[in-house]
This record gives sequence, C-alpha cells and structure tokens, in this order.
Amino acid sequence: MKPINDRVVVQPAPAEEVTKGGIIVPDTAKEKPQRGKVISVGPGKDGNKMTVKKGDVVLYGKYSGQEINHEGKDYLIMREDDILVIL
Repeated sequence: MKPINDRVVVQPAPAEEVTKGGIIVPDTAKEKPQRGKVISVGPGKDGNKMTVKKGDVVLYGKYSGQEINHEGKDYLIMREDDILVIL
C-alpha cells in the first residue's frame, strides 16, 4: 500500500487482554488502541515533507483514521496531522 499526499498507513497495536493488575478484559470492554506502527508514508502535500517515517511507533487520536482490512490484517489510514506524538 502506498498512501498519497499527507496520508500515513498505521498498523494498530493489539488491544490489551490483561490489565497490569492481572484482570482479564472481555472483548466487549476492550478499548480501541491509540498506538501503532507506521507501515507506509505518503510523499507529503504542498511541498511539505513528512515528519513520520516507516517503522515509527506513534500515538494518535482515539477516533482518528479510516479502518481497513488488507490481506487479513487491520490498518488505519490517517492524515499525518492526526498523529499526536512519535515514541
């Protein structure tokens, strides 16, 4: 997948199955992850280069991006502006 303009493809981290205290979280209570690994980055928009690069681990807004499933894996396509921080 090769995104266009200022788009980024992110593979979300898996939702936590067990809390730090050892409590098992049921599927209905799992929160959508807000962390992921950048898989692919577009060339930028209006002459602005992209800040993130392939392989970066990032945090993004809770409802950011468009969810897609490609070859059996889940991904998010979002604008670089939706990324809050590179870890």
